[in-house]
Amino acid sequence: MDNQNYLDSVRQQFLYYKSLGIKTINQLPDDKLTWQFNEESNSVATIVKHMWGNMMSRWTDFLNSDGEKEWRKRDAEFENDLNTREEILVKWEEGWNCLFSALDALGAEDLDKIVYIRNQGHTVTEAINRQLCHYSYHIGQIAFVGKIIIGDAWQSLSIPRSRSEDYNKQKFSKDKSREHFTNEFLPGEQSE
Repeated sequence: MDNQNYLDSVRQQFLYYKSLGIKTINQLPDDKLTWQFNEESNSVATIVKHMWGNMMSRWTDFLNSDGEKEWRKRDAEFENDLNTREEILVKWEEGWNCLFSALDALGAEDLDKIVYIRNQGHTVTEAINRQLCHYSYHIGQIAFVGKIIIGDAWQSLSIPRSRSEDYNKQKFSKDKSREHFTNEFLPGEQSE
């Protein structure tokens, strides 16, 4: 895979995880966005706030300054003070917009450059991979909390239970092709 293909692929992956998060948030009633299983667990609102803080810190001035900004208040990200869907969605979009702006400004020639997170050097590729894994981890938490809250009314984010055989049959009935697996999950969202 050449460097530009990598950037295109990773952008598609970030879009995919963003879509899984928003599809979960959209299934939740307003009063459940701040629900916590216990004092040690995080609500969907808190996870969104933490992701926002991380995204704003990591992706602002991405190539030129440390990814852990002096102005970031990480511990405060875990204080649940987002109380409305609107507040949550503003943070959600602001964080993702910061990420995509930085990602879209990168060229293939940037991938071997060194960036720092807490003074630890990463190639740009390593820094992108680190964040992709971090955000997918938290999106998984959001989906898990959503499934707990919604129960039997949960709308699957991928292949629904007991539908794998039908899904595979449909996939294998087509000719082999080269496409990103997320295309079927992101109709109309490829260009943000």
